[in-house]
Formats: sequence, C-alpha cells, structure tokens
Amino acid sequence: MKLYTNKFYYGDYGESKHGAADISSPQTNKQEWPLWEIFIRSRQGLDHKHVGSLHAVDAAMAIENARDVYTRRMEGISIWAVESKHIHASNPDDAANLYEPSNDKVYRHPTFYNLPDAIKHM
Repeated sequence: MKLYTNKFYYGDYGESKHGAADISSPQTNKQEWPLWEIFIRSRQGLDHKHVGSLHAVDAAMAIENARDVYTRRMEGISIWAVESKHIHASNPDDAANLYEPSNDKVYRHPTFYNLPDAIKHM
C-alpha cells in the first residue's frame, strides 16, 4: 500500500490581490496546522535552546522546516520539534509559592564553603 503525502512549503499557495498568501480557496483545508516549538543544540555537549515556532503538518515536516529556517548557516547539530499542545508551563505569578519550599533548605546553596583564592570562577 503506497501512501502519498503532499508537502507544502512557504509560497506554495497562490498570492491574493493583497499580496499575502491566499489560503482561503475552496480546495484548501481550512484546518490550521499545529504549532511546533523548535529547540536547537548548537554544539555537542551544549543544551538545546528555544529558537522559535512554526506550523507544520507533522513532526518530520516541522524538523525539515526548522532546518531550513533556523539552521541556514550550519548553526546546529540537533533539532527538537515539540508540538506546543504538549508543553505545560508554570504561571510566573505563582513563582513565590512554587519555589518557596526551596528557600528553607539552605544546605542546598553552596554558601557554607570557603573557596581558595586560586579558584577565581566557580
């Protein structure tokens, strides 16, 4: 069984009379593609950094488009594409309550150690 997938890239839709891409034609699907958050690791051993968002049909298309958009000059060695609906974040207004239990555990902070003068940056 062969499955065929239509790939759409930026500019694949015709232009409307106002110059913007016209995606309102009857033959196109009105359903919007999911939003993907893109993370790129610049070199081996470094962590992934959020670089932006894009719309894509699936994860493979999101990675391909992220490669084209965010790594044009060989900036990255690894790309993560995470669908936005799977990301859950804390509310910044709740930061005081969320992190308050950590404040009473002073043993977690390295303030009790005396560092030799030879160690300048730690």
